[in-house]
Amino acid sequence: MIDQIGIAVFGVTAIFLSQAKDLKERKFACLFGLAGQPFWFWSAIEAEQWGIFVLCCFYTIAWARGFKTNWIDK
Repeated sequence: MIDQIGIAVFGVTAIFLSQAKDLKERKFACLFGLAGQPFWFWSAIEAEQWGIFVLCCFYTIAWARGFKTNWIDK
């Protein structure tokens, strides 16, 4: 149940921020996306959904790319 709450809170916030017009708001999307990833991994492992687990790895890479682009490269 906690994993589902984490996925919902962080996932929806990340998606919402990723669509913001203001770049200052949009750059926070990757932070919320990354914060939600442990909940995705937890859920996938608990349910033994190994395809979702692999997908989580790719999503983590994508969110990390956003973090690098928006927070480190500047």
